[in-house]
Amino acid sequence: MLTNKEDEWLYTISAKRKLIDFNFKEIWRYRDLLFLFVKRDIVTLYKQTILGPLWYLIQPLFTSVIFTLIFNNLGQIKTGSVPPFLFNLAGITAWNYFRDCLNNTSSTFTKNQNIFGKVYFPRVILPMSITISNLLKFGIQLLIFVGFFIYYYATGYKLSINSNIVLFPVYVVIMAMLGLGLGMIFSSLTTKYRDLTVLLTFAVQLLMYVSAVPYPMSEAKSKFPPLVANIVEYNPLTQIMEGFRYMLLDIGEFNLVRFLYTLGISLFIFLIGLVIFNRTEKSFIDTV
Repeated sequence: MLTNKEDEWLYTISAKRKLIDFNFKEIWRYRDLLFLFVKRDIVTLYKQTILGPLWYLIQPLFTSVIFTLIFNNLGQIKTGSVPPFLFNLAGITAWNYFRDCLNNTSSTFTKNQNIFGKVYFPRVILPMSITISNLLKFGIQLLIFVGFFIYYYATGYKLSINSNIVLFPVYVVIMAMLGLGLGMIFSSLTTKYRDLTVLLTFAVQLLMYVSAVPYPMSEAKSKFPPLVANIVEYNPLTQIMEGFRYMLLDIGEFNLVRFLYTLGISLFIFLIGLVIFNRTEKSFIDTV
């Protein structure tokens, strides 16, 4: 009696893939490899540097000071009852996590072509590992923010955490999906068009300034031309920054429709990035 041997295979490697292929079961089987990549990303990030993990602290603090001097002192950007430095630190903490997810996943294929060409594993594990490993840096910078929050509160500033803090994990997932989705798209495109690497560096810098990172949305509406203000307002990253500061500093406002809009856009970009990533992984080795 003949048996169907395909039923006995643990994995089936085939060029035929579903349009949206995110095999949780297979990823779970490779969880040890996922954690190994996460450990690699964390250990090698600041290896052979003098200050090492201190860069986790220096970068957001230095950027917050620069933003405070330029935008708040010289540009007269108002932040209400919240100290400008704390306001900027909140936005930079959220922005850094998104930016790191996008930048680091955007070179998945080009940086790992040797690994991809030798052994099989779910390719999406690599960008996922980058997104997870960046949570460590995000957590450390968040602790810095909490430290300054306590300091300013102790010195007499009226600060409070909003009840929307329960949505904090959701906002982190939204940032991860948006950064991962855009990163997978750029990673796929750069296998053929290397110029996009330079373009991405410039685009990310520009994107920060139209995402309400160094200023509140209220200031954009009052000081920017209507067209620019609308671009900033409907930028999903703006809603993430506003929501992040609303949770942690209780300033601004929360709009459920815009929250759902941001969640929908992030999920859509993630799925589009996954589709392009899966299609590219079948043939990228011939073009990289």
